Amino acid sequence: MSGAARIAHPVVDLLRAPGGTRERQLLYGESVAVLSRDSDWAEIRASKDGYTGHVATQALAAPLEATHWVSAPATHAYEAADFKSRDLCALSFGSRLQVSAQTGRFAETELGHIPKVHLSPIGTGLNDPVTVAEKFLGTPYLWGGNSRFGIDCSGLVQAALLACGIPCPGDSGPQERELGTALPAASGYERGDLLFWKGHVALVRDPDHIIHANAHDMAVAIEPLEAAILRILEQGDGPVTAHKRLG
Repeated sequence: MSGAARIAHPVVDLLRAPGGTRERQLLYGESVAVLSRDSDWAEIRASKDGYTGHVATQALAAPLEATHWVSAPATHAYEAADFKSRDLCALSFGSRLQVSAQTGRFAETELGHIPKVHLSPIGTGLNDPVTVAEKFLGTPYLWGGNSRFGIDCSGLVQAALLACGIPCPGDSGPQERELGTALPAASGYERGDLLFWKGHVALVRDPDHIIHANAHDMAVAIEPLEAAILRILEQGDGPVTAHKRLG
């Protein structure tokens, strides 16, 4: 059985094989194409970047036209339009929902009531990938992670770029090949530039700092740019392989 579906859990691991290792993650409301499925596992292709893998069949639901997306770092769905009511689930930045009604400061969705201040209409993009990345500061490092609850270097770059309407692959290798324009080694650094190493990527925050999800801090952190280049080289992960500029 194949066709369109959406992710029906807050965060779902996209696995290399049924029951295998995590490759990436998908967020609530994201659209996928189902390539095949059985009672336990479905092979899917993510609409946002074409990434393929396997998810638990129970994590899928029928398509639902989203009207809003979570533009805060994270939010909760509540049982009632009252922040003192029982919280039903937590959602990450980038999750997509259908708003059916509004009550005071809350939007009613298929998951419950969500603070309106945490949502933006579908089609409302942001304009600065670095500002988006800063929303994830302190997020724990998670290999293959794509959410505010855990994220890796390429997941952070993808979240930042997609939120600004810039198509972006899910892994650092394709990101290095496909994004931006390569700059000569002596070029100065500008906000929003991308720096690549073998298996790693960071966003330039300003000429002296980068922001990246990294295993040194085990979190999304801001680090002095030249110090980071030296640290990564000294720990055996090599030099910068590319300096790219978007736009």
